[in-house]
Amino acid sequence: MSSEEEKIENELVEENFTTEENQEEPQAENKENSLEEKYNILNDSYLRLMAEYDNYRKRTLKEKAELIRNGGESVILAVLSVVDNFERAIQSMEAATDVVAVKDGIELIYQQLMTNLKQQGLKQIETDNQDFDTEFHEAITTIPAPDESRKGKIIDTTQKGYILNNKVIRHAKVVVGE
Repeated sequence: MSSEEEKIENELVEENFTTEENQEEPQAENKENSLEEKYNILNDSYLRLMAEYDNYRKRTLKEKAELIRNGGESVILAVLSVVDNFERAIQSMEAATDVVAVKDGIELIYQQLMTNLKQQGLKQIETDNQDFDTEFHEAITTIPAPDESRKGKIIDTTQKGYILNNKVIRHAKVVVGE
């Protein structure tokens, strides 16, 4: 091979090499741009998601606070009608001469109050002739049982207990037979 042929061959090899380099550079650049574009899209999506979550968290906290603040509204509205009836009863007691009628009126108001509370989910804890149960009762004292069958049973109730929506809110205070 002559020196001229070698020169031509070297030039061809260099051209091929530089052409391959030039072809790889745009591909690498395109790949880099593509990756950067994907990164920007994912980063933007992440930032939007975080902002959305933060707004959701703030909104739910605000709703919880609102529920706590106004949660008793329905109970208060139910009790207001009872208060109105008590006010009427107090006014009528001043001029009333029939004690039995006043007593009946007070009992009706009591029944109205208990009905309203039951509608709100309140139940009275049963204590009459029941076995003592620490889940529902609080023993304030024990006394000797009048007979053998009353041992471990509730003899007397000093304060009624209540359950609100299957949760004990006040234990019944009872006297238990030993």
